[in-house]
Amino acid sequence: MNDETKDDEILEQQAPEDQKEGHSDYKPVNRFDAAAVHHLSGMYQNWFLDYASYVILERAVPHLGDGLKPVQRRILHSMKRMDDGRFNKVANIVGHTMQFHPHGDASIGDALVQMGQKDLLIDTQGNWGNILTGSSAAAPRYIEARLSKFALDTVFNPKTTDWKMSYDGRNKEPITLPVKFPLLLAQGAEGIAVGLSSKILPHNFCEICDAAISYLHDQPFQLFPDFPTAGSIDVSKYNDGQRGGVVKVRAKIEKIDQKTLVIREIPFSKTSETLQDSIVKAIEKGKIKARKVEDLTAASVEIQVHLAPGVSSDKTIDALFAFTDCEINISPNCCVIEDNKPKFLTISDVLRHSVDRTKDLIRQELEIRKNELLEQLHFQSLEKIFIEERIYKDKKFEQAPTIDAVCEHIDDRLTPYYPTLVREVTKDDILKLLEIKMQRILKFNKDKADELMARLKAEIGSSRTNTARTTRASRNSATSTPSRPRRWQKPTRSSISTAPTALSAPV
Repeated sequence: MNDETKDDEILEQQAPEDQKEGHSDYKPVNRFDAAAVHHLSGMYQNWFLDYASYVILERAVPHLGDGLKPVQRRILHSMKRMDDGRFNKVANIVGHTMQFHPHGDASIGDALVQMGQKDLLIDTQGNWGNILTGSSAAAPRYIEARLSKFALDTVFNPKTTDWKMSYDGRNKEPITLPVKFPLLLAQGAEGIAVGLSSKILPHNFCEICDAAISYLHDQPFQLFPDFPTAGSIDVSKYNDGQRGGVVKVRAKIEKIDQKTLVIREIPFSKTSETLQDSIVKAIEKGKIKARKVEDLTAASVEIQVHLAPGVSSDKTIDALFAFTDCEINISPNCCVIEDNKPKFLTISDVLRHSVDRTKDLIRQELEIRKNELLEQLHFQSLEKIFIEERIYKDKKFEQAPTIDAVCEHIDDRLTPYYPTLVREVTKDDILKLLEIKMQRILKFNKDKADELMARLKAEIGSSRTNTARTTRASRNSATSTPSRPRRWQKPTRSSISTAPTALSAPV
């Protein structure tokens, strides 16, 4: 007990000294001091704007070039690096993507599931949820994915891709992917940033192709949304997808008999569960007179509404549109990133930009291919001269004291043939000739070499012709059947109306 008392006395003696040493010199600033106010406004201006810019450019808003958000682009890049033709566990894909995306596995997993549910870029295997019922996908360790044939054909080309370092400097990632299709219009996009938001509605795959062909032919075109949940759409105020426009979407309601109604299609962004809840709430408030609501949705939507005795089915349908989510308004807002700035465009502008970019990418690919063929032809010509003229058996070649002397001798022997070559001979070309193995020299066949060179010249001529007619190449790319996924060769799912009176107002 005495020891405890002594310890307390020691602590009391030390406390003032510790407090004296640890005391801060901070003095509260007068709130009327102009310097303090200026300091806070500076912090707000710098820090908040930096945060807002980061969220807009790196998180929420899609890029006009490839139509992808950064997380989607990084997922596709990771899947391309992992691609071997077989399915990969989603958990593995998420882990691999974390090399490029610094915001955790949850955001990557959610984005991957959404892309898989759109059934365009990713082939899925397992339980990926249901957009009709709103049921979530199974855990990432149970479901698998791989890139679709369409994605492999239209999204990737390392030779035309601009690269940057990843967030930790260990890897390279694409700035934008060289996508040769308006993905932004086919998939749609939605994101909430700081101070602005983006909401681009999905469109029908085949209608996008037809609109692109019309633009290439300098013909007018129109594009309207097409929803995977179907339903009826009033696009009279669509405003070409610009902010300020409104799209009215209605469910499809049928009569089974005078006492039973069934909902076969639901508005976009709603699920059978949320729609059923809105109907139940309307019944509880007395807006609709019904005995029971049953959700029988599985592969297709089926919500049955059993009416009370003596209730008119026609009036109930009107009430469903008026007081439930059977009718909703969607406000599009086509906001995209272009030149590191958010811009508000129309859907037609997005399509035109995508088609023009596709033409540029095709032109680049043709130029790259042509240059590769020219380089191959150049080396084949050098190799033929080197072997047929037996330069490797010259005394100066065999007795040359240094590699530079060998290169100088070969260059002198090749000089008379310069006019027939594709370009000037460099030291790298000569060093490459020196790497030819004796076995290849012994098996050299003049006829086969001439045949290969003739084939290369023909392909170079074809490449030059295609480069000069890039627009025609773009049309062929848009209309070729292999580029259209078979599962997307289907008519428009939503019933579209451009007349504002087509969807009658609810009674």
